[in-house]
Amino acid sequence: MEAQSIEARNLADLLDFAVRLAREAGDATLRHFGGRVADQSKSDGTPVTLADAAAEALLREGIRRRFPHDGILGEEEGEEPGTSGYRWILDPIDGTRSFMRGVPLYAVLVGLERGGEPSLGVIHLPALDETVSAATDQGCYRDGVRCQANRVAELADAVALTSDPALTLHGEVGPGWEALTARVDYTRSWGDAYGHAMVATGRAEIMLDPPGLAPWDAAPLLPILAESGGRFTSVDGQATIHGGSGLSTNGILHDRVLELLNSGQA
Repeated sequence: MEAQSIEARNLADLLDFAVRLAREAGDATLRHFGGRVADQSKSDGTPVTLADAAAEALLREGIRRRFPHDGILGEEEGEEPGTSGYRWILDPIDGTRSFMRGVPLYAVLVGLERGGEPSLGVIHLPALDETVSAATDQGCYRDGVRCQANRVAELADAVALTSDPALTLHGEVGPGWEALTARVDYTRSWGDAYGHAMVATGRAEIMLDPPGLAPWDAAPLLPILAESGGRFTSVDGQATIHGGSGLSTNGILHDRVLELLNSGQA
């Protein structure tokens, strides 16, 4: 069978497939969710559970069955090259530490690169039964309803989120984060992909993941924020999922936030 060409596929159909697949993987994680979950440490010191492995296996099986020539990059099983020009990027459980503690703010992430460009993304929050999804020129949706970033224009009215406030404060962008948080309305640690989903759906204005963000953490975020009317970049301002960090904003505040993060000054 010949590989399906990039032009032959419909992004709306691909997004529907990705949403259904993410929800199936999410259902698999829920079978392990609800209290303390045992884990093992990976080589980089981060935790992994049996649920991570089972969910990624389900995601990969679904993609291989439907699109056998596509590449796959996943957090747990690594790279599987393809020949079609499409690459699926998977994080079976984003927010594993939250998942392990029974906190419902973890997500299943599915992204797709088409010709090297991020083209669709899904953030599925199984324990909340909430899904935020988008594809290029298709709009952004929360549970099937069109959604968008808000139009808050002043930092003093904004909410800033990050996954680990202490890690952010004491990391490379610490002075900038301190300068930013002194100017916003308030901050919260509604982090990982959930924080980015909050920005895309208009419930927060700023979400920062400092250096350490992997492609599987970021893959869905660029298309979702772009289609919601917001922006996603690395902390040095590149619109990429491969920049090693991630900043989502409602768009209006983005340049001002970047300025503060990179200077630490007003």
